[in-house]
Amino acid sequence: MADTAKIVVITGVAIVVFGLLMMASAKAGSWSWLNWFGNLPLDVKIERENFRIYFPLGTSLLLSLLLTLFMYLFNKLIR
Repeated sequence: MADTAKIVVITGVAIVVFGLLMMASAKAGSWSWLNWFGNLPLDVKIERENFRIYFPLGTSLLLSLLLTLFMYLFNKLIR
């Protein structure tokens, strides 16, 4: 149970730190470093007159890969 609590606390702190970095970056006007996110090759965008659909397949795959790698490394460090 203590390991689960540690993971939840560390994940929460990481999310807060990332959020603060994003807020600071947006206020500084240097948000352009994140423009590629959401415009990856497998992201499907269909725009018509009264219709718009966005299916971020490439972005989802990249996030899944990064989160899997993060959790794998985190698991190795905990044990």
